[in-house]
Amino acid sequence: MEPVFRTLEIAVSAAAAVSGSRITFHGLENIPERGGAVIAINHTSYIDWAPAALAAYKRHRRLRFMIKQEMTEVPVVNFLIRHTGTIPVDRKAGAGAYAVAVQRLREGELVGVYPEATISRSFELKEFKTGAARMAIDAQVPIVPLIVWGAHRRWTKDHPRTLGRAKIPITVMVGAPIAPAETVAQTDATMRESMTTMLHAVQEAYEHPAGAWWVPRRLGGSAPTMEEARRLDEIELAERARKRQERQARKQRERQAK
Repeated sequence: MEPVFRTLEIAVSAAAAVSGSRITFHGLENIPERGGAVIAINHTSYIDWAPAALAAYKRHRRLRFMIKQEMTEVPVVNFLIRHTGTIPVDRKAGAGAYAVAVQRLREGELVGVYPEATISRSFELKEFKTGAARMAIDAQVPIVPLIVWGAHRRWTKDHPRTLGRAKIPITVMVGAPIAPAETVAQTDATMRESMTTMLHAVQEAYEHPAGAWWVPRRLGGSAPTMEEARRLDEIELAERARKRQERQARKQRERQAK
């Protein structure tokens, strides 16, 4: 039954209902009724996990997400991680989490993965990491591509959050399962082609007013180009490294002062 997971499902469903956002689902039949699968999700928002999880919920399935290890330092989040089968990932040493994910897939679970790893500021697909493809091959399960579009208008990088009631539509499209190929490169290429086609179809069907910050530059919006987004990512990483070094230096000074 997993009472904590069930409570979270009810809470997310209720939050979606009161938020004012209408979530439209396409292709739910592509989420398998049973058996393991890698659910490969595009990443444009801090909350795009919720519509993806609701898609699985509508098929009476539960998604086991992979989440960065740092989130275990937040007490409430750590409680949820421990009680919902979420898989923490140490980005510096992810072999343990990878092994857990593959085992879950072999046991018939759905594992949610963001192939891009981090949020795309351009709202286009960034370069993929190989984890999703490798998992599918090692566990011999299909990859199910899933696109979430619209959640970034509520909460994404570099823009104010809009988490109250607002009639912001969200679209979820689930694509046909992709059987793992012989190689990681082949599997990754097929997954990327499928997700790109789906993302473009969803974006073009969704309203895209000229100049809007949440519309990709390709469709006349003012979102960063992929190259501009890459530079912003580099600046962000450099700033994180600087702050990390400052914290380490401060701790070292404090130890020396004792």
